[in-house]
Amino acid sequence: MGLLLPALIALVAAVIGGLYILGAFRKRQPGEPPLEKGPIPWLGHILEFRNDTALFLQRMKEKHGDIFTVQLAGFYFTFIMDPLSFGNIVKEARAKLDFNKFARHLVKRVFDYQPTDSDHELLHASSNKHLKGDGLEVMTQSMMKNLQSMMLHSIDSTTEQGAWKEDGLFHYSYNIVFRAGYLALFGNETAKTCGTLDKAHEVDRLESDKFFYEFRKYDKLFPRLAYGVLPPREKMEVERLKRLFWSTLSVHKLSEKENISGWVLDQQEARREMGMDESMRNRHLFLLLWAAQGNTGPSSFWLLLHLMKHPEALKAVRNEVEELLRETGQEVKRGGPLIDLTRDMLLKTPVLDSAVDETLRLKTAPVLIRGVMEGMSLKMADGNEYRIRQGDRVALFPYSAVQMDPEVHPEPHTFKYNRFLTPEGSKKTDFYKNGKKLRYYNMPWGAGVSMCPGRFFATNELKQFVFLMLTYFDFELKNPHEEIPAIDVKRWGFGSMHPVRDIQFRYRRRF
Repeated sequence: MGLLLPALIALVAAVIGGLYILGAFRKRQPGEPPLEKGPIPWLGHILEFRNDTALFLQRMKEKHGDIFTVQLAGFYFTFIMDPLSFGNIVKEARAKLDFNKFARHLVKRVFDYQPTDSDHELLHASSNKHLKGDGLEVMTQSMMKNLQSMMLHSIDSTTEQGAWKEDGLFHYSYNIVFRAGYLALFGNETAKTCGTLDKAHEVDRLESDKFFYEFRKYDKLFPRLAYGVLPPREKMEVERLKRLFWSTLSVHKLSEKENISGWVLDQQEARREMGMDESMRNRHLFLLLWAAQGNTGPSSFWLLLHLMKHPEALKAVRNEVEELLRETGQEVKRGGPLIDLTRDMLLKTPVLDSAVDETLRLKTAPVLIRGVMEGMSLKMADGNEYRIRQGDRVALFPYSAVQMDPEVHPEPHTFKYNRFLTPEGSKKTDFYKNGKKLRYYNMPWGAGVSMCPGRFFATNELKQFVFLMLTYFDFELKNPHEEIPAIDVKRWGFGSMHPVRDIQFRYRRRF
């Protein structure tokens, strides 16, 4: 009996402690946002959130308004749904709202990479040097060379002159853009290694196609991996794929390539100098590849598909492309030289720019998350203030909050290629909510410290792909009346959305 009482006390304490950890005792305090703990202890609303983020957040907004706190897998997220209040989140000092804490946790889970304290700064410094300004010129030329190699060889080697070739548009777009971007970033095989330059090019094409096939397997598992809900068999497959990627993208194999981008080389050298071991640097290389190429292929698919489904848009972009070629004295003809599409030319495509922005508005949906480093007061645009607890997370979902808001973007579900053009033909930046001009009216790249550092290179990839398709090929949907596929709602929050199915098209060389 003397031992029973302490044992019971210990059991009760353990149960109470467990319930506390599960969030069972959390109550909304005065001045805090509305609180939704969900139906399941600790898990909260994670199942509904994961199944359809946009639908869940819309339901919460209708119930609670523009700010609310929900429990998701042990964490409390305060969502801000008013775009006029976004600036207070984006500009807040990192001492209060920090992006890195959440990012480090996610990177460790999905890539097995342990970030350093200086990772974020190293990435931005290298991106500013190589993926913007003069550095972007080098990357643009490398991407152009690899894109043309992939696109033209894919049809010249397998079809008779003038014959149509069929493919799934999603597969084709993702495959071509991914492989070209992969080679532009991580380099090409050398003639010395392969025997001849032609053989080196052939190896690049064959190996990059095999690599894409494996990358897509990982890509399909990525959302469940990020949420930590993979069943045992899929966990084993993810581990196999990771080992394959670490080997294929290893520092050792990288040293045998040529034409490696300065972006990749600089980051690897910086980590070598700080003493990071080679195995961890191999993992970082895979992280770089996914960050750079995980969204551009799907975005290319949506852009080309929307243009094909809207003849007036396709005509407007085609006219712009043909005018640029005339201005630069370039003519595409049989046996003639390949076109030289420069970065300066890509700066003169306002119609294509608007079509890109509209595609990203419709089909890109990241969740922007900040960790709350200390208890703070958050002021909304309407003047109301709310207390946010230390250890919680603050989140924005621009897709629902602004990109699909009919007040900001009338007929938000309709593709309007000129939505981001002024009547004079320049870029439109004036969008309003409640009569007030919005700074954040389209946020496919995120904002603030978490804004995608490679967005200029990624945008160029989309534009180059469409530019070359219009220049070199005739193409059409196999069934022009087939509806645009729905998006896969399981991928909300991870960038460019994927379609639930592919859509067939055909293409042939124009000359």
